[in-house]
Amino acid sequence: MDYSLTIIVPVYNEEENLLRVEEKLKEYALKTNFDCQILLVNDGSKDNSEKLMVEICDRNPEFNYISFEKNCGLSAAIKAGFDYSTTNLTGYIDSDLQTDPFDFDLLMNEIDNYDLVNGFRHERKDSGIKNLSSLVANTVRNWFTHDGMDDTGCPLKIIRTDYAKRIPMFRGLHRFLPAMILLQGGRIKQVPIKHFPRMAGTPKFGLRNRLIKPLMDCFAYLWMKKNYINYNVSRRS
Repeated sequence: MDYSLTIIVPVYNEEENLLRVEEKLKEYALKTNFDCQILLVNDGSKDNSEKLMVEICDRNPEFNYISFEKNCGLSAAIKAGFDYSTTNLTGYIDSDLQTDPFDFDLLMNEIDNYDLVNGFRHERKDSGIKNLSSLVANTVRNWFTHDGMDDTGCPLKIIRTDYAKRIPMFRGLHRFLPAMILLQGGRIKQVPIKHFPRMAGTPKFGLRNRLIKPLMDCFAYLWMKKNYINYNVSRRS
């Protein structure tokens, strides 16, 4: 099957990283063997990010952007990316580039047989506190979702766009994307990828939104799972 891929890049106050995002994702888009475009989503940045995004898109036909009126959060940025994607596959990578765009190829190698392929940062380069909080959060999420994923928050994913567009997003649901594909009857897989320390900019997540908020979101997921509507059309006129 011939694939085309839109890579969503959420951006919130990442002016120090955007030129590197341009360099690395342009290199990937030009070297990969399928059609690839990049969608920058400005989540109400208060720094110079939007100006840089406009300049990047003006000089690179592979890049496009959308910009929110105000900060809405990571889940909203990913949801907007899903909504605006026009390719049959949609990927996601963080603008801090702690993951390697070329590892999308590892995920693409598996997409024939799956509806979501999730990266797994098996050798994380974050602080001990950050790694521990993520381990606890992923363990708790697995108790609720049973999706078998070790790293649902990994910022490197590929999803079939028709599945992605059917996900009813709420704040925090970006941590539950594999589980939401399972609710649709889809197939998921995780693949080990490389991970790097953050080179510039400031992390946007602390202890509260890595542990307390995700625990609250688990109960929202359980409500959604109980009430989720999933259907398949067998015939139409």
